[in-house]
Amino acid sequence: MSVLTVEIRSGAYYDSVILMQLQRSLMDFPGVLDAGVVMGTKANKDVLEQSNLLAPETEAAEPDDLIIVVRGKDNTSADEAIGKVDELLSARRSAGIDQEYYPKSLETAIKMLPEAQWVLISVPGRYASNLAQYSLDSGKHVFLYSDNVTIENEISLKKLAAEKCLLVMGPDCGTAIINGVGLGFANKVRHGPIGIVAASGTGLQQVSSRIHQFGSGITHALGTGGRDLSEQVNAITARQGLDLLSRDPETKVICLISKPPSPQVANELIDLARKLGKPVVVNFIGFSTSSRKVDNVYFTASFDETAQLALDLAASGLDESGLSIHNLDRFTASQKYLRGLFSGGTLAYEALLILQDYIPNVYSNTPINKEFQLLDSMVSKEHTIIDLGEDEFTVGRLHPMMDNDLRIRRLLKEASDPEVAVILLDVVLGYGAHPNPASELAPAIAEAKSSARDKSRYVEIVAIVSGTDEDPQGIQDQIKVLEDAGAIVELSSETAVRQVGRLINSLILEPISSGSDYIQKIDIDILRQPLTAINIGLESFMESLLAQEAEAIHVDWRPPAGGDERLMSILAKMRKES
Repeated sequence: MSVLTVEIRSGAYYDSVILMQLQRSLMDFPGVLDAGVVMGTKANKDVLEQSNLLAPETEAAEPDDLIIVVRGKDNTSADEAIGKVDELLSARRSAGIDQEYYPKSLETAIKMLPEAQWVLISVPGRYASNLAQYSLDSGKHVFLYSDNVTIENEISLKKLAAEKCLLVMGPDCGTAIINGVGLGFANKVRHGPIGIVAASGTGLQQVSSRIHQFGSGITHALGTGGRDLSEQVNAITARQGLDLLSRDPETKVICLISKPPSPQVANELIDLARKLGKPVVVNFIGFSTSSRKVDNVYFTASFDETAQLALDLAASGLDESGLSIHNLDRFTASQKYLRGLFSGGTLAYEALLILQDYIPNVYSNTPINKEFQLLDSMVSKEHTIIDLGEDEFTVGRLHPMMDNDLRIRRLLKEASDPEVAVILLDVVLGYGAHPNPASELAPAIAEAKSSARDKSRYVEIVAIVSGTDEDPQGIQDQIKVLEDAGAIVELSSETAVRQVGRLINSLILEPISSGSDYIQKIDIDILRQPLTAINIGLESFMESLLAQEAEAIHVDWRPPAGGDERLMSILAKMRKES
């Protein structure tokens, strides 16, 4: 019959990796049938019970007590195994981190290594927040691996970090790469032109690994913690990460990765990404978009697609910094509206679809959302797209592809509106269409722009020319006449609408919020300097830092006041007062 031997060590804290290794070592002793080495939390006691290792004396163990349980064939086998615990722990320490002195507190560690920029924290969640706050108050960035940190504490820590121009990656942040050094669980990837911001640890690892396998590399990969893109946290760390990588000259492309985010936060981050001036590849798992690309933002549905597209964009050398070619100073303060006058119904519908990425509400006689149905098609309202080929305009008259009269009248009317900034037209060529539409539209365009100038305003007119070089109207001649009249001419309807959308978005007095209050200009040198860190918690994280030749020290941390909540609060208060 087997016997169960138990030893409880009060206030003897060890990280979970050491406990796992100790448990495995005990099971290698002769006569040991099973072993359990855990801290005395309720969850760990449940695990011991399921393994048939729970003894009556373990019930009184506190969360910060070390429980050692050995089931042996006999008392001698079990006692001998437990008697080797200290020797095994000592051997583990001597074989691990080569450090002459282990500071017992974060305060001491900071005094020993004041130049440390980072503090890595992987202690139980109920202690992690205080350590993270002390780190921030000491001017250190925080990599917070610990889980079970309340969302209230996460928000408080991240807001404090933003105020101090510091970064909190986490809680529950498992991985990051800073200047070539992996933090937490990180793969060894080559240096390259792609940066990552991720609210998904394994997503970050998979994309960075695939980028490496495809032949490229990573500048920096910033983890945020899984809750960062929730509505409560509001992507504080993700916003800071995007800002940092946008200012890093070595980062040519940014990947933004997350498990399903809050739709509101996702839209705000996409809006922010469009202002960065670099290509941004977004993989929000399960997040649907109407477009695969909006300006400099590209949407992907898998990690492989994310990695490959980032490589392609980095290799193409795309410069997305000049997204708007318009001089906004030419417009008056009142000018902010778009008016679209289309002869092609499907072109008008496509414009409405694309404009959803830029302008909240667009009215039309053929709206996507019936909420924005024009009451009177002859009278525009705010942003308006009109399909002049609809029945109400063609009764008793030719289709606008053949007859420009109605559109010319409407163009001049819209241009006279002091709130109109942009007029968008399509010019459809080909057999059956007007034989020379530019000959009639160009004078109206010139008159509209001249009339606006006389009133100290500026009206931008953008024309989409749809046709080929073999059409009877002569596409190049049509383009030249329109451009000579002052129109911007595009052959791509998508390019034209997006260009107009960007311009209007820039002119709107109250643009969609991008949470800029949280974007503090963190010193870019944090991404350039050799990484120096203080590690509290998992010794394996310290060992990986040393293996990567980073300068770091490990804190031999134990729960303050033996884990007594009341005494801990008293100590914290005394520390603040001192």
